[in-house]
Amino acid sequence: MTTIQDVIRHLEAIAPPAYQEDYDNAGLITGDPADEVHGALTCLDATEQVIREAVRRGCNLIVAHHPIVFKGLKKLTGTTYVERVVIEAIRQKIAIYAIHTNLDNMYLDGVNGEIAARLGLIHTRILMPRPEWQTARLTLPSSLEPTLRVQLLSYDAGELLHILPAGENTIVCELRFDRARQNALRQLLQALAPESLDAAVWQTATNPHPGIGAGLIGELPEPLPGAQFLQLVKSSMHASCVRHTALPEKSVKKVALCGGSGSFLLAPAMAQGADAYVSADFKYHEFFDADGKILIADIGHYESEQFTVQLLQKIISRKFTNFAAYCTEASTNPVYYL
Repeated sequence: MTTIQDVIRHLEAIAPPAYQEDYDNAGLITGDPADEVHGALTCLDATEQVIREAVRRGCNLIVAHHPIVFKGLKKLTGTTYVERVVIEAIRQKIAIYAIHTNLDNMYLDGVNGEIAARLGLIHTRILMPRPEWQTARLTLPSSLEPTLRVQLLSYDAGELLHILPAGENTIVCELRFDRARQNALRQLLQALAPESLDAAVWQTATNPHPGIGAGLIGELPEPLPGAQFLQLVKSSMHASCVRHTALPEKSVKKVALCGGSGSFLLAPAMAQGADAYVSADFKYHEFFDADGKILIADIGHYESEQFTVQLLQKIISRKFTNFAAYCTEASTNPVYYL
């Protein structure tokens, strides 16, 4: 039997909740994690239409990119679409799980990697890495060093950087670990040497984590004229239209991108020499910030993230084979074009 919690553990191993932005509400929004999964439905937005589709397909788990609830609900009367979705999900015993900016911030199996693959980018890397490495200095009995090395691997809790003698039968260890693994490291130390936790010094490392952060930057296999590049973006991303700045005289080779609202990454994209930046939700005045130095291609929020639905379905299906995982058939894009 596979439970909802089993699926959550798998998803959170790929995109730990610790990597979501402060404003976000990723995680389990409705449902009992102990329930058995009968079927999963992936979507960008958990709308009323998606709830009905889940019922029709016999799915009691919806994995959405966007959280249906961003802020606390003070009432559930069905007045708003958010309230209606939550009410119907509870009524139908459907769990809704959101995997949002934590997935955005992942290099492997992330939203931006999916976009880059569809555009055919090579030599990709995180555009704005986050300082997710942390260090800890611990004073331990020297006899524990071999056990610590083995247990760090067993718990996947970090790596030893330095070991220094600190008196008779005592050592000082400096460890580096991923911020999302701090609880695992604390559990290890609690079991191994609980007294070391009291004197431990925890710090955030200054060097950024290469696999975690916002946006992505890479290169096209061959340079393309600006107009041809925009056509590539439009066709690859199934965009109805592309809002863009003036076409550049030089060809486009280096491309930065960010799924969803990404105007905040324009400056880093320019600083790293990107010829074009593909994202969404640019405001009128923000197009001026390109200043003739970069081609902005705004393809729309939904369009930039729509293939996350297939990405999530693949992530679930390759791990679990005892239930079906479907991509929603519904387009949840609230924006229409003439």
